Amino acid sequence: MKTNSDKLKTHIRHMFSLREDTASHEEIRERLLSGGKITGTNMCVLICAMVIASVGLNVGSTAVIIGAMLISPLMGSILAMAYGTVSNDLSLTRNHAAGFAIQILISVATSALYFLLSPVKEPTSELLARTSPTFFDVIIATAGGVAGIIGQTRTDKANTIIPGVAIATALMPPLCTCGYSIANANWRMLGGAAYLFIINMYFIFLSSAIILSLLKIPRVRELTEKEWKRLKSRMIRNTIIIIIPSIAAIWSMAQ
Repeated sequence: MKTNSDKLKTHIRHMFSLREDTASHEEIRERLLSGGKITGTNMCVLICAMVIASVGLNVGSTAVIIGAMLISPLMGSILAMAYGTVSNDLSLTRNHAAGFAIQILISVATSALYFLLSPVKEPTSELLARTSPTFFDVIIATAGGVAGIIGQTRTDKANTIIPGVAIATALMPPLCTCGYSIANANWRMLGGAAYLFIINMYFIFLSSAIILSLLKIPRVRELTEKEWKRLKSRMIRNTIIIIIPSIAAIWSMAQ
């Protein structure tokens, strides 16, 4: 017979369970991989989003920047890469990583071209805000990645979650700031903005991969113990390398 303590534990597990309304594995695969496809539509929307975000950063308009983040398709590629990694489908991961790299190049090129042509050359507060990432950005990206992948893996796809995640994780503004930095040969700003983008991208990817692992996404091939240890050590190493500068930045801020 269950005690009150056991009932409470069961109730809490039920409250926070991710399996209650999880979509089928086939549906999750279709959603995530279709969201990461490089199509003419996605690329046109991406260019439009970059132009909008660049204008918003150039004139210091937060509302315009938020609008650009809402229509950006960048997060779909990150979630697709996470799926490929968890399913141990190397070709899938490589294809989406290559597509994501193309998206980044086009995004930065679009932004750089805009800032080259723009008569406003002075950096606004919105641009400068994307050049000094700290550990707070790690927390935001991690929480955003968890929320995003949970929303995408529900039976009733939580469309209301994704726009909020897009705004919170802010993938577009750092890339626009990279474009501004290149157009104006400001390499210090370029380093800070690129680092912020790497933080957002990596921790969205990592948190999404963890949630997909917990949902037991089917693997193309099971990892051997040696392969699993190697993968785990790489993830830990990469996480430490990426996170150290952000901790140093927040420590410096606190001091």
